Amino acid sequence: MITYVIIGFLLLETVNVLALYFAPDSKLANSVGVFKAWEKSKQNPEQHNLVKYLVNWVAGTKLIFILLLVVILISADDQSLVLTGAALVISILSFFWRLFPLIRKMDQEDQIDPKNYSIVLGWMILAFVLIFVVAILLSIYG
Repeated sequence: MITYVIIGFLLLETVNVLALYFAPDSKLANSVGVFKAWEKSKQNPEQHNLVKYLVNWVAGTKLIFILLLVVILISADDQSLVLTGAALVISILSFFWRLFPLIRKMDQEDQIDPKNYSIVLGWMILAFVLIFVVAILLSIYG
């Protein structure tokens, strides 16, 4: 079970990386087109270069993460996959520590389009955490 959940997560993250690298203006696949500041940064080349650098940095970091998960899927035993699932839960939950408060604030200040995107994103990420927790429990006890 945990293997399938990790594969699903890998597919979603891969789509996000492709969007960040090749379609950052998009409002789909968690790309940066939802941030009004993305468009505004284009008016100042120095700021836009910094923003593009950071977007590509995130994409590159996610790519490393994806490829490491592929290696783990190929080579790990069941216990390691459960531990990988637990590590993913912890790392995904970090979204609620720094990123969610910030995107929620930007959403409330009308800096995000579509409106209430932060709420949808928060629920989506929480759903992923819960799916991972269920998969971990089923892998241990099921």
